[in-house]
Amino acid sequence: MSDKLHLTPEDQFPADLETVPDHELQVLDSQVQRQLDHEVVLDGEPNPETEFRHYELDEEFNDRDKR
Repeated sequence: MSDKLHLTPEDQFPADLETVPDHELQVLDSQVQRQLDHEVVLDGEPNPETEFRHYELDEEFNDRDKR
């Protein structure tokens, strides 16, 4: 897992979040959230790819809570 603070839309993102360990998923979520905040401040709106990643992470967290 990367030590970067933000995960830009150009950075790699796991194809299957189910295989990502909990700790790494939390780091990934923090990186995507920081990127969302960064995009909103700079551009006034998030990049669609970043929004999609944020949605995918939320769905994975919800699925894990149900297990």
